[in-house]
Amino acid sequence: MRSYTTQQAARLLGVSPDTVRRWADAGRITTRRDETGRRLIDGPVLAAYAVELAQQADEHGEVPYTTARNAFAGIITAVKLGDVAAQVEIQAGPHRLVSLLTREAVEELGLEVGMEAVARVKSTNVHIDRA
Repeated sequence: MRSYTTQQAARLLGVSPDTVRRWADAGRITTRRDETGRRLIDGPVLAAYAVELAQQADEHGEVPYTTARNAFAGIITAVKLGDVAAQVEIQAGPHRLVSLLTREAVEELGLEVGMEAVARVKSTNVHIDRA
């Protein structure tokens, strides 16, 4: 069974390692220690907790109603405007997302570098690579 350090778990959950440690100290997520004393979280435990966090966000209205299941909240890092089209880049945690849209849409939304934004991804094909 795969286990994750608090730093790896933090990256996967989109929080800081300190947050994961606080959750562990509070008994919100189960950890164990390896022979060197590092905290480890078993893969199934981490997966269940990730689902629980998503459900809590949904219950508290933090997730807007949408049919797009993949939402990446982040900050706009680049906006490139052409005559008709535009390119917007968002850094969402470790993920860099690039969207091509119309210049008109960018202007109507007032998108600019430094703004918070959410990239919503909806696709009929999703490829998964083993990490």
